[in-house]
Amino acid sequence: MSRNPNGRRSLLRATAAVTGSLALAGGLTACGGSGTAAESKGGGEKIVIVYSADGLKSEKGDGWYDKVFAEFTKKTGIEVKYVEGGSGEMVQRAVREKTNTQADVIVTLPPFIQQADGKGLLQAYKPQGSEKVNGADKAADGKWTSVVNNYFGFVYNKKELTEAPKTWEELLDGKYKGKLQYSTPGVAGDGTAVLVKAMHDFGGKEPALEYLKKLQANNVGPSSSTSKLAPKTDKGELLVANGDVQMNFAQSKSMPNLGIWFPAKDGGKPTTFALPYAAGLVDKAPHTENGKKLLDFMLGEEAQKLVSEVGGGFPARTDVKPTDANAVELTKLMTGVEIFEPDWADIDKNLASYVDAWKSATGS
Repeated sequence: MSRNPNGRRSLLRATAAVTGSLALAGGLTACGGSGTAAESKGGGEKIVIVYSADGLKSEKGDGWYDKVFAEFTKKTGIEVKYVEGGSGEMVQRAVREKTNTQADVIVTLPPFIQQADGKGLLQAYKPQGSEKVNGADKAADGKWTSVVNNYFGFVYNKKELTEAPKTWEELLDGKYKGKLQYSTPGVAGDGTAVLVKAMHDFGGKEPALEYLKKLQANNVGPSSSTSKLAPKTDKGELLVANGDVQMNFAQSKSMPNLGIWFPAKDGGKPTTFALPYAAGLVDKAPHTENGKKLLDFMLGEEAQKLVSEVGGGFPARTDVKPTDANAVELTKLMTGVEIFEPDWADIDKNLASYVDAWKSATGS
């Protein structure tokens, strides 16, 4: 999610079939908003432009996106132009471009996919195969659907630490000072997840913020990209960082010191929650029909079977039951971890105030 064997939420890479980076603004302007009427309805150019949170594309070119996009281009002749950044960053960019829409498909994590919908960025489209996706993992009105399931988690350096920490409280120990970092809530999807999980585990906003205020003494500082933290952890620059199962599991294949764990409140059980990659068709997309074809393809059985084998994640379709070695290992990793379901409607509604409160508490 692989999910990004070498980095998750900020890998700007180009291949023959998949091109793009945040520096493509000028080129993409030429692709979107300035085409013919036919093109604006998706009938002209043989391209599709994807804005995505990082994690599904590999620096080595062997990630889930790399495989799926290349096969999509081979079968349809439609080239995928890819732009990557933090979950919130991608939504904010699409908002700025509403008068000159450039993206066809946006893929981001909760609560940012809900935020994208709330800002009028998405149009209803139920991809083929979406009927096999759990109701909690898609919008009832078809504005978005998960394409890869995933769970929030933390990573630690297995070489420097003989075993993973078990509780949030352990992270307040002085040995983690300058050796702990989590990505920025409100900017990175996984960073926002830190706040969501802390609010759940500590029983509300105030006790969570009280804890995170204490944790700030050990925190290295802000990071707009979660994907940058795993390599630092593998090298020992950090002992602990946040992440997510799919991305970190994929990264661990080339980062031998990377271990995954799930914090618990002192005296409680380790917990996590689903953090899927959710995709939506952008409203007034310059290549709408091509965007629909790509969404259909990503939810097809062939692509879904590659989610664990190649991406290190979990299929979004409930009828796809992988049995590959990665799937077995992932099942074992999740054993004994309590999974809760956040109130995404509340988080979407109050995200700005929660992030402001976090900034105030931590002095960020």
